[in-house]
Amino acid sequence: MQSIRRAQEKDIPAIMDLLSQVLNVHHQGRPDLFKANATKYTPDELKEILKDDTRPIFGYTDTEDKVIGYAFCVLQQYKNHNIMTDIKTLYIDDICVDAKARGQHVGRSLYEYVLAYAKSIGCYNVTLNVWSCNPTAMQFYENCGLKPYKVGMETIL
Repeated sequence: MQSIRRAQEKDIPAIMDLLSQVLNVHHQGRPDLFKANATKYTPDELKEILKDDTRPIFGYTDTEDKVIGYAFCVLQQYKNHNIMTDIKTLYIDDICVDAKARGQHVGRSLYEYVLAYAKSIGCYNVTLNVWSCNPTAMQFYENCGLKPYKVGMETIL
């Protein structure tokens, strides 16, 4: 049965494969910024993240309980900040769906699961960043109803 659950240590090999897929998309779009054949986290770093309740990773599993999509999240809250209110935010650090599973609504299911989770823990909003070199992801997020709330800009010297 397909389901969404918190990722576990046994999922690390599948997550590593997905992290490679994400990196390849970014490397192709911005090779000046993203290294080839690398991943955002190491297996040891993932083990630590999996233990951290402020950084949940949700995995979408196939019928054999293999993770074919994930959502890395980070709970954020400014408390007693000079200019920011005390709202609680769930930041989506990364969403990835295995290239072989795209078009099967895995990403949408993960996103909706994250929204429900955020509501259940009292979050005000869900945020994420998307690289402009990934127009497919930008379109996906717009189709999910997300709207820009800040924009990063650069000039290359």
